[in-house]
Amino acid sequence: MERIIFVTSNRNKAREAGRILGLNVEPVPLDVPEIQSLDLEAVARAKVRAACEALGDPDLPVLAEDSGLAVNAWNGFPGALTRWLMQSVGNEGLLRMLSGYEDRSARALCVVAVAHEGSIHTFWGEVEGEIAPEPRGSGGFGYDPVFIPAGQSRTYAELGELKNELSHRARALRAVREWLGSP
Repeated sequence: MERIIFVTSNRNKAREAGRILGLNVEPVPLDVPEIQSLDLEAVARAKVRAACEALGDPDLPVLAEDSGLAVNAWNGFPGALTRWLMQSVGNEGLLRMLSGYEDRSARALCVVAVAHEGSIHTFWGEVEGEIAPEPRGSGGFGYDPVFIPAGQSRTYAELGELKNELSHRARALRAVREWLGSP
């Protein structure tokens, strides 16, 4: 297998996936419906299923992902709802909502779903960390300016290319690479 379809409009995500997978990743900017669920795996599975249907069940493997931030003080919220929370309140709102909590620990989570030959396989990536007291850095997107991965003193947004090596998405994609048997 030399190619895989990645349902994303983010070319940077597609390039990152290509580097990690060692494959030619074809980004396809499909607007697939995103189910409302607290379960990241259910969301990723639904995305890849909808993508396969929209693409007419292609012969190539199709990849879709969902990611989120699980704040431990909030019992894992927002999790799969991170995208919607960030669109509503952004990093500043997230920080204001967390201001009354001593526990700032969180996990960055990603589930990659791969559909191929009639079945769907899922792969998890997780990074422990904490929420910074204020946004820092200019790289990345979403909660990158406020998430500090464990073992680091900088946020994802401050880490530059190192983020792509340490991230929850990179961990999930490395699991896909292993499953595919890629070097």
